[in-house]
Amino acid sequence: MSFACPGILRSRVRYCCEREVRSFAHWTGLRIAAPRSATRASVASSVVPHCATQQFAMAAEHFTKANNQKGEFVRVASSFRENVTADGSSGFPAESGRYHLYVSLACPWASRCFMALKLKGLTKAIGVSVVHWFLDERGWAFRPGNYRCDADPVNGKEFLREIYALSEPGFSGRVTVPVLFDTTTKKIVNNESSEILRMLSTEFNACCETDEQRKLNFYPEHLRGKIDEWNDFVYPHVNNGVYRAGFATTQEAYDKAVPDVFKGLDKLEEQLSKNRYLCGNEFTEADIRAFVTLIRFDMVYVGHFKCNLRRLIDYPNVWPYTRELYQMAGVSETVDRFHIEHHYQGSHRQINPHLIVAIGPELNLDEPHGRDKKFPNA
Repeated sequence: MSFACPGILRSRVRYCCEREVRSFAHWTGLRIAAPRSATRASVASSVVPHCATQQFAMAAEHFTKANNQKGEFVRVASSFRENVTADGSSGFPAESGRYHLYVSLACPWASRCFMALKLKGLTKAIGVSVVHWFLDERGWAFRPGNYRCDADPVNGKEFLREIYALSEPGFSGRVTVPVLFDTTTKKIVNNESSEILRMLSTEFNACCETDEQRKLNFYPEHLRGKIDEWNDFVYPHVNNGVYRAGFATTQEAYDKAVPDVFKGLDKLEEQLSKNRYLCGNEFTEADIRAFVTLIRFDMVYVGHFKCNLRRLIDYPNVWPYTRELYQMAGVSETVDRFHIEHHYQGSHRQINPHLIVAIGPELNLDEPHGRDKKFPNA
């Protein structure tokens, strides 16, 4: 089977078409012919709708089995909850080269850890592997040769579930990202993003590349009360709120979830109109945890998850704040529109049955944010 793809410009970002064509061919088994002028948009729009084979369009049960009888999405708790400590008292000492982080560029939970790793200068100390954007009932997969997708250099596995089974034979829980893996014991240390984020902030200082990065503390003692308060608000209203809306399977569940999302955004807007960051003048983990949802909001949550009362660009403070964080050194490398849009719209068949990936919206994330001028003393 062969498809010719017309050239379509897609929202400022260009990718090498031939590489993307090889990506889809590798994943679906199709032979795809595309002219050099084609972009990722034309490849996606031409190929994805034709890939509704048994291999590509898997059951919606994978995403709906976490819903209760009212159709409300209920997130399952993470399974591995050990800690890496600087002094090694936990049995997992913070050592350079010992740990490996498995992430998805599409997943906000994994991206918060990847963002912290970049900001702390830990990329040489902790290895990172990026899974393929497509998710079916077999779980996250390693598909090297696809755009920004890696192999598993530590264990040589094809699926992330095999790493879970390696760590705990017979594991039958949900296989999620991120995963912090200990290459010495061949065990998963932790798969709870909030705890991995905290470890990267506080326990690996000896492994940071620069003194400035060593001094970065996303959970400083004098702000812990405020950070915890914001985390406790942002998680149900914003981070998980968009999933409660998007994965709702009844009108009642959806109607209950969406107002909570915008209650959350409105409170962020109020706070950020008076403060540069959520906890005042200091950037903290509360900002990281909010950012990973905010950066995805207009890309996928407005349309795909139907959180469409307002767009993020309609918020005069939240939108510049989001751009400021995106423009921090290393953060943009953790954000990939292709992975984000193709994961959500190409994996959630129960929401998007024809697997059509939207062309828009146009977003200028590099536009000057002006937050430094608004808060010159921060």
